[in-house]
Amino acid sequence: MSKVILRGFILVPESDLEVVKQELVTHKGLTLEESGCLVFEVTQDSDDPCRFDVYEEFTDKASFEQHQQRVKASYWGEVTRNVERHYEIVE
Repeated sequence: MSKVILRGFILVPESDLEVVKQELVTHKGLTLEESGCLVFEVTQDSDDPCRFDVYEEFTDKASFEQHQQRVKASYWGEVTRNVERHYEIVE
């Protein structure tokens, strides 16, 4: 199986910015502990504080899909429900 890479950015509504930034610390930690996670980087843009650049690598499609399912059921999934996601996924 081949590696799965997700790259892009999210746009966070200003009203959700503080809670998203706080929960991002936990979200990063949990994701990096997942089986199959190789790289997980989320970086706040220096010019636009509501934009976060995202880069993820997983060993295979199954581990990536498990990550997606965990995220949907997590507190991160709840606090980012209003976030605009702009991703490209390469398998």
